[in-house]
Amino acid sequence: MDELEKWDHALSNVQNLLAYGKSSGTSYTIVVLINGDAIMGYLVARLRDQVDTLQSAGVAFHACHNSMQSHGLADSQLPAGVTVVPAGVADLAALQDDGYRYIKP
Repeated sequence: MDELEKWDHALSNVQNLLAYGKSSGTSYTIVVLINGDAIMGYLVARLRDQVDTLQSAGVAFHACHNSMQSHGLADSQLPAGVTVVPAGVADLAALQDDGYRYIKP
């Protein structure tokens, strides 16, 4: 996700997928990759709380180092457990190579 205003929609999609998986007995591996202006969402308290909750449900969160640099963010400002990746676009390509699907809210 690269747009700050898409956080709520994206996290709602993740929650819906987790709920569907639970009700259908289907297991999903979910990685939320944040880059661009959306990187600033990691500083919003209510979004951080949702990140923590989703992480406890097994959802992984990635942060683009390039976006962090361009927005003046340090690793220490991210919620615990967020994985910093060197480049969001490279991470996205690698995840797709590993069989992940790209879903953009």
